[in-house]
Amino acid sequence: MDDYLRKVKEASDYVKSRMPHQPVLSMVLGSGLGDLAEEIQNAVRIPYKEIPHLPVSGVAGHAGVMVIGELEGKKVLALQGRVHFYEGYSMKEVTFSVRVINSLGINSYIVTNAAGGVNRNFKAGDLMLMTDHINNMGDNPLYGKNYDELGPRFPDMTYAYDREYMDIARKAARSLGIDLKEGVYMANRGPTYETPAEVRFAAAVGADAVGMSTIPEVIVAVHMGMRVLGISCITNIAAGILDQPLSHKEVIETTMKSKPKFIKLMREIIREI
Repeated sequence: MDDYLRKVKEASDYVKSRMPHQPVLSMVLGSGLGDLAEEIQNAVRIPYKEIPHLPVSGVAGHAGVMVIGELEGKKVLALQGRVHFYEGYSMKEVTFSVRVINSLGINSYIVTNAAGGVNRNFKAGDLMLMTDHINNMGDNPLYGKNYDELGPRFPDMTYAYDREYMDIARKAARSLGIDLKEGVYMANRGPTYETPAEVRFAAAVGADAVGMSTIPEVIVAVHMGMRVLGISCITNIAAGILDQPLSHKEVIETTMKSKPKFIKLMREIIREI
């Protein structure tokens, strides 16, 4: 067996040995958004460091725990935090958790993140439904050998974000009175925040929000035929739009303020999926 496939199997076998039941839905909770996992009932919590070959993040706001349990009547698996390309991990390491999730027999994947607002109609604290993305990271997790067991050599990305799931998110937001923005998410390599010129570039090519994650995971999920939904928390207005410096502290503070709205929306989406 190929070494990469062996590692995926060893990790998934370990998680299976700890699973109290078969999850039908998975999610990754980005910077400052991990508190939703604390609301999962009858939960089994597995630190990333205990799962064979699973990378561990050192970024603030990413707890690094896999939580398996029940939420809104659904059996779910949640990742509290992710690892990032800018931490020095390879694209295959960044997306390893998605391979493991799929190998567990889970076909639904909700990605969440903290992002900077490029669209001038956005404000800090808004939630944005990801309708499409722009990969500006200079790499692709499918570069190199293709594993036919996992997916095709040239996966179609036309409908990377599931249309039915997006409609569910829109309906959930309306029912809760939440002004859910919509837009295109651009991922840059990081770890620096974008310059004002880079933000103008992002806007010019069609981005509504910028961040440093998520897209590699989405590509790998689509490669394996998973259904994906993406939600961004707009934590700040990107550089050059407002005359103020940016910081990770601000990102975490804004996600904390947006947490009640984010959790309400996510719970309603999970109930309806």
